[in-house]
Amino acid sequence: MELRQLEYFVAVAEEGSFTKGARRVHVAQSAVSATIQKLERQLGMPLFSRDPSATALTEAGLALLPEARALLSAARRARETVDQVRGGLRGTIRIGTMVAIGARSESAGRLVIDLPRVLGLFHVTHPLVTFRLRTSPQGSAGHLAAIAADALDLALVGSIDQPDGIRLHRLGSVRFSFVCSRSHRLADATSLTLEDLAEETFIECPRGWGNRALTDRAFAGAGIVRNIPFEAADQTTALGLVRNGLGVTFLPRTGSEEDGVSVIDVDGADLDLPVALATSSERRPSAATSALVAGILRAAGRPG
Repeated sequence: MELRQLEYFVAVAEEGSFTKGARRVHVAQSAVSATIQKLERQLGMPLFSRDPSATALTEAGLALLPEARALLSAARRARETVDQVRGGLRGTIRIGTMVAIGARSESAGRLVIDLPRVLGLFHVTHPLVTFRLRTSPQGSAGHLAAIAADALDLALVGSIDQPDGIRLHRLGSVRFSFVCSRSHRLADATSLTLEDLAEETFIECPRGWGNRALTDRAFAGAGIVRNIPFEAADQTTALGLVRNGLGVTFLPRTGSEEDGVSVIDVDGADLDLPVALATSSERRPSAATSALVAGILRAAGRPG
């Protein structure tokens, strides 16, 4: 069994298709397919069920995936250790990002961390380090699971929980407010409670996103079951649905104060979403990852 075989196998498993996996490792799809077929012959079992509409892991593939990730990570750390003897940080850092990864410094009360700027400065100082940035359709929950599975080295997350095997470096918090159209019955209110919103139709982020968990917990604590027919994964889409009278939502005040909508504070509810840099608490990070974590914490004005 070769590391190259495991690299191709993990790429296809994580990307969900041979085409995307081949693109990720910069190799022709035919070469990736042939390499994985050779691995399957060596193991004596298929690793993927090759359905025309999807590429799914078999039971054997699911069992191999965490072991393959662990072997690749060990090999990567070994290479980076030797490379450091030659001078300078090297390697690839796998980073999970939020949909919006930069914040304006004038946005009072919000997290101030401009990740693209941090990465740009880090690249100038450490040009031999490369980055692999990913978002997750499962939001912060997906990133935390990926860190636990050794599929990511670090991630920016909005999380109200402390998962096992994860270290959260608190960076700040984002306050969420009630947002409705200007024609809504509550548009001119100066403040609201959750009870005032019990009968509303809501637009929310998908489950797994930190702000969805935050609002779900707040309403559950108040004993209110919400009607949520719409899901929107970004602020722009949510605002468009609100502006056109399809429902109400909770969003950060910054970026939501636009024509056609009202942004109103909610009293008596915890709607502050903690934002953190998540890393594994069970694996030793590479030197490059440790240096980037320190740079992000400095940029956010947080101690290491």
